[in-house]
Amino acid sequence: MNLSVFKETLSGSEPPQNCSVYLKTLWYDAKGEWDKAHKLIQDFEDRNASWIHAYLHRKEGDTGNADYWYSCAGKKRPSVSLEKEWEEIVTALI
Repeated sequence: MNLSVFKETLSGSEPPQNCSVYLKTLWYDAKGEWDKAHKLIQDFEDRNASWIHAYLHRKEGDTGNADYWYSCAGKKRPSVSLEKEWEEIVTALI
């Protein structure tokens, strides 16, 4: 799978079979289901989960919380658009 194929799955009603919790989270976020995405990722504490968690809080507008999670992920809050960051995360996790 690549970014283009993953984006194509957004026309469906369910995330792709056998994809990670990380990609499921990003899939639900792209479908406008922020709460569902946040619930999926909030109990994971590895760097990838922290990066996604940071992105979600950045999207929500909670910069302080986002910066905490970026720190946990070993990253700094990016200056790119949310859409670009979403694509970067998906690409890194596929």
